[in-house]
Amino acid sequence: MKLFAGNSNQILAEQVTKYIDVPLGRANVRRFADQEIFVEILENVRGEDCFILQSTSYPANDHLMELLIMIDALRRASARRITAVIPYFGYARQDRKPGPRAPISAKLVANLIAEAGADRVLTLDLHAAQIQGFFDIPTDNLFAVPVLARDVKEHYDLKNVMVVSPDVGGVVRARALAKRCESLLAIVDKRRDKPGESEVMNVIGDVKDKDCILIDDIIDSGGTLCNAAEALLAIGATSVTAYITHGVLSGGAVARITSSKLKELVITDSIQPTAAVEAAANIRVVSISDLMGEAVKRTALEKSVSSLFD
Repeated sequence: MKLFAGNSNQILAEQVTKYIDVPLGRANVRRFADQEIFVEILENVRGEDCFILQSTSYPANDHLMELLIMIDALRRASARRITAVIPYFGYARQDRKPGPRAPISAKLVANLIAEAGADRVLTLDLHAAQIQGFFDIPTDNLFAVPVLARDVKEHYDLKNVMVVSPDVGGVVRARALAKRCESLLAIVDKRRDKPGESEVMNVIGDVKDKDCILIDDIIDSGGTLCNAAEALLAIGATSVTAYITHGVLSGGAVARITSSKLKELVITDSIQPTAAVEAAANIRVVSISDLMGEAVKRTALEKSVSSLFD
């Protein structure tokens, strides 16, 4: 087997190769003067089981094109099988039509990856689990909950922990963490009573004197999360920490988090942390390299991936 990486998350790729004890494949991924992407695979891959690790994070279109061109290069070099390892699938939030004449971009991107020549996809915490069905090739959707649960157990007294879903749609993920931590579950219900009025946060569950753990798949601007933290503290929570799989953190999100009432934001390295994230006092990064590495190894050996989460 061989594992290659685009430019989106070289650090994670190197950590994964250390786990699976396979050197990172040599590839030249660069740009011409007009920003066209050029890829050259610098070693023989004929008949090899090849993996490409690439998150489609910012700049999403550049990283997506790198992935597609790398898949095409490996296919034309006669690789036996090509697996796209996408820790963060960037177009996952466009998974349905929110209104008339709107695209379903997640399906389009799934088609592009399959058409480029990928034989299977390995990804992490899709925004909507049904996106697996958008792919016409085998797709494994890994879960970061085991990694996050281990970190919660290392930093908190579980007897005083309350896992909180920031919205009704995230209850399944929150319940999975609560089960692993053997803790109770609460839900933040947010709504607008009238157009133009601010959101009202209603908390379902008794969080008084509890260390609240908010869990979600993506943090982008951070506004909803900061508002949820304020609502929980206002009704008596001792502290609020957020555990999020994908730290998109666009715009002024990092500044918003550092000035918020969140005790800490814990994210994974599915998206390579920026310098601002690394410098933030209340943002911490946990690695998913072992999880991704084990999934890659099991895929190569034709072993069960789902048993990782039993």
